[in-house]
Amino acid sequence: MRIHLVLAAVLLVPFARAQQVTLPLWPDGSPELSQGTSETDITKPTDRLVEGRPLAHLTNVSKPTLAFYPAPAANNTGVTVVVFPGGGYRILAYDLEGTEVCTWLNSIGVNCALSKYRVPLEKRYPDDTSDLEDAQQAVRITRSHATEWHIDPHRIGVLGFSAGGHLIVVLGNHSDFKRPNEPASETAISARPDFIVAIYPAYLAEPPALTQLSHGIDPSANTPPTFLLQAEDDPVHVENVLVYFQALKQLKIPAELHVYAEGGHGYGLRPSPLPVSRWPALVETWLHTIHILSGAAKMN
Repeated sequence: MRIHLVLAAVLLVPFARAQQVTLPLWPDGSPELSQGTSETDITKPTDRLVEGRPLAHLTNVSKPTLAFYPAPAANNTGVTVVVFPGGGYRILAYDLEGTEVCTWLNSIGVNCALSKYRVPLEKRYPDDTSDLEDAQQAVRITRSHATEWHIDPHRIGVLGFSAGGHLIVVLGNHSDFKRPNEPASETAISARPDFIVAIYPAYLAEPPALTQLSHGIDPSANTPPTFLLQAEDDPVHVENVLVYFQALKQLKIPAELHVYAEGGHGYGLRPSPLPVSRWPALVETWLHTIHILSGAAKMN
């Protein structure tokens, strides 16, 4: 109960106060960006609520951005997490799995860089590389501003939900992907995250059997340490984390897996009576375990 109350209090903090800067992912307009209708929130009154509150359904994102939310100077550890909301590559749950997550990260002394990547996409990596390109660019921009933003370039991780969870796994395994005619200036900075936190990730196991990895996942010895969490009753299927965790184990990649009996899908970090909603405390402990937080010096 104490954890629930703390999280509830954190989520009530006005988020806008923490925002420092928002940057375009592609300031020169490349790679080719879709020219769809204007970015909009298509949330309807009939949409489901999460713990009694609605959530954003942001779509038609043709000009992706990165919003940096610094942790308070008094407890800023220098650690940064680039957050990727989910939404099936159709929409972005930009508050539930984005701004609210940044508020929590800031409360534990972690900086947050929130990625608004391109949606909708008809296909995902490897059939379409737009999602991976945006993810690479989000990490590179974050790392390139390390000095200006007073962050540690060697402690930059990624956190994603659902489709965003799929995207960060792809990024962790294909951070060296090069698009055709990519300028050297973009590849000069590493896009590899230092750690991965995938919360109810989608598309990791190949349907219908869900016994092997999906095409394009491809973990390797270079895959970063990974935290995986999902509920057994998730309609997106718990096999996503089970199959991927086994692959990481075989490669001897440091990985931690949490599976809960109940929770469903798309709960973000809004407190609920279910134990799965306590996952932020598990992630914080894990970051100490892998010496990301415990080894982090305060940045002023």
